[in-house]
Amino acid sequence: MVEIVKFSGPATGLWLCGPLMSLIDTVVIGQSSSVELAALGPGTVLCDNMSYLFMFLSVATSNFVATALAAKDKDEVQHQISILLFLGLACGVLMFFFTRFLGARALTAFTGAENVGIISAANTYVQIRGLAWPAVLIGCVAQSASLGMKDSWGPLKALSVASAVNGIGDVVLCTFLGYGIAGAAWATMASQVIAAYMMVEALNKKGYNGYLFSVPSYNDLKHIYSLAAPVFVTMISKVTFYSLLVYFATSLGIQTIAAHQVMIQIFCMCAVWAEPLSQTAQSFMPELIHGANRNLLRARMLLKSLLIIGALSGTILGSIGTSVPLLFPKAFSPDPEVIMEMHKVLIPFFIALCVTPCTSSLEGTLLAGRDVKYISLSMGVIVAFGTLLLMVLSGRGTGLSGCWWALAAFQWCRFSSALRRLTLPSGILYSDNLMPEFQVSHYTFASTCQRASCTWVWTTPVGQSFNNPA
Repeated sequence: MVEIVKFSGPATGLWLCGPLMSLIDTVVIGQSSSVELAALGPGTVLCDNMSYLFMFLSVATSNFVATALAAKDKDEVQHQISILLFLGLACGVLMFFFTRFLGARALTAFTGAENVGIISAANTYVQIRGLAWPAVLIGCVAQSASLGMKDSWGPLKALSVASAVNGIGDVVLCTFLGYGIAGAAWATMASQVIAAYMMVEALNKKGYNGYLFSVPSYNDLKHIYSLAAPVFVTMISKVTFYSLLVYFATSLGIQTIAAHQVMIQIFCMCAVWAEPLSQTAQSFMPELIHGANRNLLRARMLLKSLLIIGALSGTILGSIGTSVPLLFPKAFSPDPEVIMEMHKVLIPFFIALCVTPCTSSLEGTLLAGRDVKYISLSMGVIVAFGTLLLMVLSGRGTGLSGCWWALAAFQWCRFSSALRRLTLPSGILYSDNLMPEFQVSHYTFASTCQRASCTWVWTTPVGQSFNNPA
């Protein structure tokens, strides 16, 4: 428990910093203009939501670095960091050119040509934020490398400094200098560049070269693809659904879009408190599910503890998250129409938020068990169902409430699907009769266990001898 607290405590701060930056932008901009507040909706979709598409870089980095460290191969750790830094840089440059040349078209297609005022302000925000794409993805890889080394304090320091820079920059540029949404974008962009620099420097202090970029080989790409592809499918499914929420909200008027922007930022700010439960499952479950000291009973007990903590934290987060816009709505916007729209979605907001920590615990356990194919397939089905429900509710004129009821259904479907998978008798937490194969360097061993006796079968590559069976 002490290990979990030491790791997950700082990890909570890591997840909070990103939504905190967007929430700061929302609060500052909301005090001056409802139009610019509404423009943050599609703007953050192109800047923040799309960054989640590259979560596969984060998952691959932490996984490969942790594996290489377990083998005590420092050269392999540096190799994995270098090739993933190159991929992060390449993806960042591509996203920079995408926002530079296609950002306005994407925003027009997303919001509709009739929302000219919103498109102009949103494009200003996107173009400035787009300058930081290479730094954002390089920082993502560097942060995940530190987490793979079980260091959550270094990245937390970097993101804390970045959040402070963003907050101060927003106040100075928006409130005192009157730059509006452009000032918020410049402040966020600067904070992201600073965070990336500090992440890379943290790697250098650990003895690794954070400025070394290596072009990955074909085998490297295949290795990354085997783990990253299902994670990418899962993340793109989530991003698609959250983007659809904004898309349907944009047809409901400026005040409704502004209200949705406020509520979705509060939701994200509260939801990230659940991510350390997922990270804890991914850090501690693999040893219990696949390790040499495999113990599925302990794994099930750990999951039970995570679910109890998740249920309690979900109730607390749901209550706090609902109370803030209910009691202090003018902190986000003085517009009475925006406030009225915010209050309409409080019930589905609570229902969607309260189950999120438990869902994170379950999905983190599935990731730890490498059941990634099921996660990606089930997420695709759930997104399809959620999209259909969203279309039906929007077609019946339910307004913003319909969007949030669809989100609540989406969250509960994720919870039910993951819980059902993990409680199956043949699931990864109940298959006591077999142990999986393990690969150790060039030698493979497998075991079959029956009651109190075990038979070990050792195999080596053709033409090689195994001189030390001990």
